[in-house]
Amino acid sequence: MSSTETITNYLARRASEVNESLDKLLPPAEVHPQQLHRAMRYSVMAGGKRIRPALVLTSGEALGANTAELMPAACAIEMIHTYSLIHDDLPAMDNDDLRRGRPTCHKAFGEAVAILAGDALLTLSFEVLASTTLNADRRIRVIQEFSVAAGSKYGMIGGQMADIENEGKTVSASVLERIHREKTGALIAASAAVGAIIAGAQDDDTERLRGYGQRIGLAFQIADDILDVTSTSEQLGKTPGKDQAANKATYPAIYGIQASHARARQLVDEAVETVSTLGRNVSLLQEIARFIVARTS
Repeated sequence: MSSTETITNYLARRASEVNESLDKLLPPAEVHPQQLHRAMRYSVMAGGKRIRPALVLTSGEALGANTAELMPAACAIEMIHTYSLIHDDLPAMDNDDLRRGRPTCHKAFGEAVAILAGDALLTLSFEVLASTTLNADRRIRVIQEFSVAAGSKYGMIGGQMADIENEGKTVSASVLERIHREKTGALIAASAAVGAIIAGAQDDDTERLRGYGQRIGLAFQIADDILDVTSTSEQLGKTPGKDQAANKATYPAIYGIQASHARARQLVDEAVETVSTLGRNVSLLQEIARFIVARTS
């Protein structure tokens, strides 16, 4: 990022680079089965901030990796994220009509196609990771990192299951934090760690970046919870108030808006401090952390 480039412009520029690579990696819409490939493209190319890919690129570049070797992992994490959104929006889950300002995948293509589009994106993400030119050790570590972060034991799917199980219940602070750390934080933490792995970083630097990602991942979900209460559908690009309607466990529901803001800011301060010890040019990572809680959508 140049001295005159804002973090918003930086993220927009990285998103544009990621979109260009995603367009090349996704199956063309005219290739059989056309409807499935159109649905995959519809969801992936619908926009979004591309925070997770930006973290892969920014953390890896801060530790000396080049963009070309980082980009496949950046695209793979966006495919995994988009698959999760497609499935999350389904009637059996959150039953949402809007995503990124347009009809959700199942509204545009039907439930069966949406399920398959999500499945296909998850599968394609690991094909992309397995096909990189990284040495075998780093390639396996990256695949393992994303697999665990997306999985049921410590990752996104486990967090989603815990979220479902605790709907309508009064949950403790520790249960609420675990849901958020797994459901949202795991993929964000893995994105930062994967950049370090691809750069060949020492284990302590990788763990510092993972700790940074864990903190901003939790802050990101707290900010999402707050926006669900305070924003409009035009600002969010999705239906607000869904968490409250479903009586889900959220920070605002338990602590209120003010305390939730304070907790998010505390996590960002911790994240900024965590990467400051890397001793490298980490200002971009720190700016991304601050953006997490300053965003309005």
